[in-house]
Amino acid sequence: MALSALFTDFYSLTMAQGYWKLNRNRNAIFEMFFRRQPFGGGYAVFAGLQTLLEDLASFSFSGEDIAYLKNLGMFEEGFIEYLQKFRFTGSLWAIDEGTVIFPHEPLIRIEGGLIECQLIEGMLLNIINFQSLIATKTCRVRLASGKGSVMEFGLRRAQGPDGALCASRAAYIGGAASTSNALAGKTFGIPVAGTMAHSWVMAFPDEETAFDTYAQMYPEKTVFLIDTYDTLKSGIVNAIKSGLKLKERGKNFGVRLDSGDIQYLSVEVRKKLDEAGLTEAKITVSNELNESIIEALVKSGAPVDNWGVGTEMVTGGGEGAFTGVYKMAACKDEEGRMTPVMKFSDNPEKTTNPGVKQVWRIKDGKGMAVADVLALDDPGEADNIETGGRIRFWHPSADYRHFSCIIEEPPQPLLKKRLENGKPVSPPAGPPCGLQPSLAEIRARTAAELECFDSTYKRLLNPHVYKVSVTDKLRNLKLELINRHLKDN
Repeated sequence: MALSALFTDFYSLTMAQGYWKLNRNRNAIFEMFFRRQPFGGGYAVFAGLQTLLEDLASFSFSGEDIAYLKNLGMFEEGFIEYLQKFRFTGSLWAIDEGTVIFPHEPLIRIEGGLIECQLIEGMLLNIINFQSLIATKTCRVRLASGKGSVMEFGLRRAQGPDGALCASRAAYIGGAASTSNALAGKTFGIPVAGTMAHSWVMAFPDEETAFDTYAQMYPEKTVFLIDTYDTLKSGIVNAIKSGLKLKERGKNFGVRLDSGDIQYLSVEVRKKLDEAGLTEAKITVSNELNESIIEALVKSGAPVDNWGVGTEMVTGGGEGAFTGVYKMAACKDEEGRMTPVMKFSDNPEKTTNPGVKQVWRIKDGKGMAVADVLALDDPGEADNIETGGRIRFWHPSADYRHFSCIIEEPPQPLLKKRLENGKPVSPPAGPPCGLQPSLAEIRARTAAELECFDSTYKRLLNPHVYKVSVTDKLRNLKLELINRHLKDN
């Protein structure tokens, strides 16, 4: 389904008309980055790139869109005609989806005319911010569970149909093993999972009959919901009766707790299952779980095999949004030269880093990440970041803070060209860079990436701050522009 180019902020349209009218649709470079880690954490996960690439390919104004814009009475006929033919024809660089990311480093770079760079801003941020937030949240939940089996149960609490689908996709990238959303299963190939509702149990004359009937229908996928009436006095008693019948048929089963004191009930349920000889039966828990609750349950020794997480996973819980922004880094001047630019602010955290940049990930001899370095994207900078040398890197705020390290392994450039002139880029060999790997491969990348970071960055409470730094050359450029601005003002 083509995504309407009206999916943009209105000011993007008014600025676009200004660029068109003044003949200032010169080439520029914009970067998307984020300012702080969500959830008070030490890392985030980049998600949404494939969705963005697909939506960019169809980003256009329909006949109805054009009619709507005409009726607003704010746009000239010539500009309306320009929009009728609009397609994204710029170039796009991005890091791999599923990569572990940190504040201030460019995640996406867009090069194109000012009009197209401006029109895609809202869509780009909407897609990347939401999916990165949910992928990050899911990673935290999965790590808190001890890398256990996490099921995404969030469809009914997500922000609308599109939000639910995108949340399921992002949660799978973040490590969820399955989703309850059947449409997400069909659309993205995510494994689907579910148990039964309390209404199923209540629709039968008694609990045992409800369990027996379900087990007859789904002997390979039986999970009994045991808290409809009384978990210990009734639910687990009837689940054991039905489970023993399944065992006679050579089938295993599980039970699910959806209310009450999960730690206490899971221990008691495990005891009763084991006493009945049903040691292979699995325990699934749900009910407003988040990473903090799950971590506490794991530390207490709660015998939980599967975690069903809904609201907190697909909405971000207490974190309403990912702090991604989209800022100009360079623009052609009056003479046609691409010139670095930067945003100034009384708040140093909002002062941007100028110029066209690459992000380099530095690892030690054991393959563990040490720092990410922002460098100007030119051959000279790449040559300076080489294996074996001791190099000094600076804090992105361009102040006195710095650190030095010996680069033991070849640094990895994270930004890769995905689109050129609006089309996927093919390297000399291999699949097109613009075509993303499967969702399962992205999910595997996230898991592998996390293994390259020390546990201190991944803990829930007071995580260690990962170093994101800039090179001497980039720092000097930033200081030069700051001093020029101070002199002129």
